[in-house]
Amino acid sequence: QLALEESGGGSVQAGGSLRLACAASRWIYDTYCFAWFRQAPGKEREGVAALCSGARGESTYYVDTVKGRATISEDVAKNTLYLDMNSLKPEDTAMYYCASDPTELMTAIQALKMISPQWFKYWGLGTQVTVSS
Repeated sequence: QLALEESGGGSVQAGGSLRLACAASRWIYDTYCFAWFRQAPGKEREGVAALCSGARGESTYYVDTVKGRATISEDVAKNTLYLDMNSLKPEDTAMYYCASDPTELMTAIQALKMISPQWFKYWGLGTQVTVSS
């Protein structure tokens, strides 16, 4: 089992920045994939960034809606995943979730140009981000 806990959400004005953190109960040292998802009221859960590690090394992926404004990173020593977002927009308002799976998903992510929530086994409870105009 793997427990994930998000933190760092809050209220920020448009144009501002936030750093979200996801603390993992343990780290998967071989093949794994972590991702950040978000879900706004009445909308489907959307994958926004992924970081995967496997035989081909580490790679990241961002969806177009956050590309250039978001950075996903990890601190293995702290068992923590991060999502740094800047130039925040009101449309970034959502509950943000951290997810993980012990498989190599980057091939599928890059081929399909999407990060599907169905591919991830472990989930946190989320942290709310609200961006005001």
